[in-house]
Amino acid sequence: LTEGVTPNAQALTVTPMTATVKQYGGWAAITDVLQLTAIDNNITQATKVLASQAGRTLDTVTREVLAGGTNVIYAPAGDTAVTSRANLTTASVLTPDLIDQAATALKAQNADAIGESYVAIVHPYVAYDLRRNPEWIDVHKYSTPQNIYNGEIGKLAGVRFIETSEAKIWTGDGCPSGLAVFGTLVLAAHAYAVTEVEGGGLQHIVKQLGAGEDPLNQRASVGWKAIKTAERLCEQYMVRIESVSPKYSAKAKAN
Repeated sequence: LTEGVTPNAQALTVTPMTATVKQYGGWAAITDVLQLTAIDNNITQATKVLASQAGRTLDTVTREVLAGGTNVIYAPAGDTAVTSRANLTTASVLTPDLIDQAATALKAQNADAIGESYVAIVHPYVAYDLRRNPEWIDVHKYSTPQNIYNGEIGKLAGVRFIETSEAKIWTGDGCPSGLAVFGTLVLAAHAYAVTEVEGGGLQHIVKQLGAGEDPLNQRASVGWKAIKTAERLCEQYMVRIESVSPKYSAKAKAN
């Protein structure tokens, strides 16, 4: 600044981003005979099953977008650097050092933490390997265990881990022969966005016997629908680590 002189204002740059939304949904029919003869409350049971389907479907939409990010670290095969998914081997295991590298990359970009830490999305097969490392801190050993995320299992290198079977798995073309490759996402705040369409959120729809064209009250139904999409906002605010699990990569299926 120059004493007594107001400097010129700086211009803020806004970059608009667009994404195409799609509608997803599913439903199950329940007959009057089933309701009369079954022991279980079929509306309740169908709701539980379809709720799981809805959650996994919408989660998959977001996962596929994030798994296409360009900021990637390939786990080395021991001391040998790996530069592509196809060159990963059974020695390309996710390690604390790789997690630290991802966190360091985010810090170097001045990426904001989510709360107080970065967050990793990890598959249970990969978490199996990490949990055996002495640097791993189980969630029940946190000094301040409040505000635990749903599915949180522990932390490493200052990164909190959320375990889910929906974490990305690749097999086949582009992967090492006979081995599945796992993607572990390490995320900072503002890395991506999902839809918030007013009136387009997840809806649980139950129709009793006799609804619609059902003159003999023979059919009830339970269903769900939602509008969803996701978009990566800043590639530098997310890092994907691709690795192999010696114990599970030979039998894991793509998702």
